[in-house]
Amino acid sequence: MVIALEATGLTKEFKGFVAVNNIDLSVEKGTIHALIGPNGAGKTTCFNLLTKFLQPTRGTITYEGRDITRMQPAEIARLGMVRSFQISAIFPDLSVLQNVRVALQRARGESYDFWRSDKVLSKFDDQARSHIDEVGLTEFTNERAAALPYGRKRALEIATTLALSPEMLLLDEPMAGMGREDVDRIAQLIRKIAQNRTVLMVEHNLSVVADLSDRITVLARGEILAEGSYAEISKAPEVIEAYIGASHD
Repeated sequence: MVIALEATGLTKEFKGFVAVNNIDLSVEKGTIHALIGPNGAGKTTCFNLLTKFLQPTRGTITYEGRDITRMQPAEIARLGMVRSFQISAIFPDLSVLQNVRVALQRARGESYDFWRSDKVLSKFDDQARSHIDEVGLTEFTNERAAALPYGRKRALEIATTLALSPEMLLLDEPMAGMGREDVDRIAQLIRKIAQNRTVLMVEHNLSVVADLSDRITVLARGEILAEGSYAEISKAPEVIEAYIGASHD
């Protein structure tokens, strides 16, 4: 087993409140690993710690064997570990092609010079179209991003993430706010892009988690409650109690 991302003793305190407490987490390379739990379990805090949008109070985080505990998000993105956000982060007034082209400019260390000539910017078009095709948006290539249905916007966000050439994707509730048809489409997309990448996702939709995940970590009250396959954790009494208790809050 080769570990892509590992946290040891990960802890985050906010003025005396312990949001994440002494978590040990290992994400195996080439797998889809889900982080789940009832509301208030500490999932978002843990995810933000792993993606460096928060600094831990204690503990260490390593990626591909390298200590990234004190690195910034941009630094780990350059190492190949890239996250998406629960709220779609795209440029609404640019086309699908232009959105992906902007991400490609960033990946190559070039400035966002929107005023450059089409001839200069067009050097990114072939690769941009490749990523657009990869996420199933070919027919929307020249559409304004704002005009896309919600699920297609999430696919576009994944395309811009892929433009950064990630080896590991960290997805923050990729199914949030979606109808069944969009959920199925994005689930298929995640399975496709995970064929040669590692994926860690926070997700509330348990049917998606059951279908996609190789391994699942369940959090409750900032600590790991259970870990294993969906078949294993779904039968764990402590997991059942945590979710039933959450439904009565």
